[in-house]
Amino acid sequence: YSCYPGGIHISHMMMVFLKAGLLAIYAMALAGLAGFLPSGLAGVMLNITLVTLFIHVIEVVVMFKQVRLYQGPLAISIVLTLLYGLLHWKPLENAAKAAKAGSP
Repeated sequence: YSCYPGGIHISHMMMVFLKAGLLAIYAMALAGLAGFLPSGLAGVMLNITLVTLFIHVIEVVVMFKQVRLYQGPLAISIVLTLLYGLLHWKPLENAAKAAKAGSP
């Protein structure tokens, strides 16, 4: 389980579903841009995607300390934060806090 703001605990399976949902939103926006969706739906999906990405850009800047906790390349962590937002960086922060609490 991961603890999120407000003490919300999210299981691993729920994290998978939430991340898949974000990817579905992005895929629908791309499908709309490619002309595979009705124009009304395509516009809505594009707007949802742009707002989501805008929020995630703000998260990269504001939560950069947590984004840097990723064990892999920083560029990958930034991309993952742009895609998933707090679903990426919050578990990193939680793990760092747990490791710090467990160390003498």
